[in-house]
Amino acid sequence: MSKYKVALVSYLNSKPFLYGLKNYSFKNARSANWEIEFSVDTPSNIAKQLLNNEVDLALVPVAILNEMKEYYILPDYCIGCNGAVQSVCLFSEIPLQQCNSVLLDYQSRTSVMLTKILLDKHWKLNPEFISTAEGYEQKIKETTAGLVIGDRALQLKNKFQFVYDLGEEWKNFTSLPFAFAVWASAKKIPDEIAAELNAAFQHGFNSIEKVIAEEQINYPDIDVKKYLTTDIDFSFDAEKLKAMNLFLRYSNEMESVTG
Repeated sequence: MSKYKVALVSYLNSKPFLYGLKNYSFKNARSANWEIEFSVDTPSNIAKQLLNNEVDLALVPVAILNEMKEYYILPDYCIGCNGAVQSVCLFSEIPLQQCNSVLLDYQSRTSVMLTKILLDKHWKLNPEFISTAEGYEQKIKETTAGLVIGDRALQLKNKFQFVYDLGEEWKNFTSLPFAFAVWASAKKIPDEIAAELNAAFQHGFNSIEKVIAEEQINYPDIDVKKYLTTDIDFSFDAEKLKAMNLFLRYSNEMESVTG
């Protein structure tokens, strides 16, 4: 039996997808003599896996699409927002305009590039950017701001006086929603596999109340229902595609200047 390898992020915002992959029957897949094998990791590691052909399909930060010779996007679903997203934020003790440097989260290329785009084009600021490693959140103080994503961002929301939600700031800047991650592959996904995966994801969203109940125990300080049903927008529609293409164009411009 052949395997189709799928990778997705390990954050709270991917739990509906993960629930679907774990609980959908995939009867059509088994009858066709192939199976889905899935794994979870950080966005940056998943991006590397897709670029290195270690997985067939991955929920990847959209920033890596500029690095792929060709890519195919599984339609319908993404991890996005239409305004404030809550889990991709710049944190600081003082107003951002007074900060001299910004710590960049090591776990996602998209959020890092979005930070650079917004600082340059939206806020018209030019701070020093600092690469990070695990535990860097402790260094967000005085004139140093920090980008934090995912579950860690949700847990830091009430610990800093100044919080800049990048989903909200992108919407203020462009009037568009945003797609942080999409389901992408380097080769076209066979139609029967695409149909099975979309059915699995839909099963996850049909079971959203179960997902919320399970995860609320793991995240007692977070309103999981609000986050998964209001803050995150999982629909990959025409407006998010437009936003993604604009983001990729801005990314290319930034890379050509800094490169």
